[in-house]
Amino acid sequence: MNVKTIRNQNIAIVDKDEKITNAQDILDIMATSQYNSNCIGMILYKENLDESFFDLKTGLAGEILQKFSNYHFKLGIVGDFSHYTSKSLRDFIYECNMGNMVYFKEDLDSALSALVPETSKKHEN
Repeated sequence: MNVKTIRNQNIAIVDKDEKITNAQDILDIMATSQYNSNCIGMILYKENLDESFFDLKTGLAGEILQKFSNYHFKLGIVGDFSHYTSKSLRDFIYECNMGNMVYFKEDLDSALSALVPETSKKHEN
């Protein structure tokens, strides 16, 4: 795991070869990143996640994302999700991207920007 600082906020970036197959795996990584590096969020790659994550019927996605919600810890998932044809998964990804905790993005920079957005600047007239 690497830690990247964006706008004074630490984000954990999980190595692509680290596999996550259950919610406990996520909790372990979360605890390490919060305790050791004071991270506010995490980036996972699609490759980190067991394929069952993307089959919403298994409940794995809901169980894992609930951990992020419970601990107020942001998540960016990086990858190409275009080959998934499930309407429910596409809707799930869309809804996540509309919120403020979990984002599915095509590249690392987009995910980092979503997790730590630039503060809006007020313009004086």
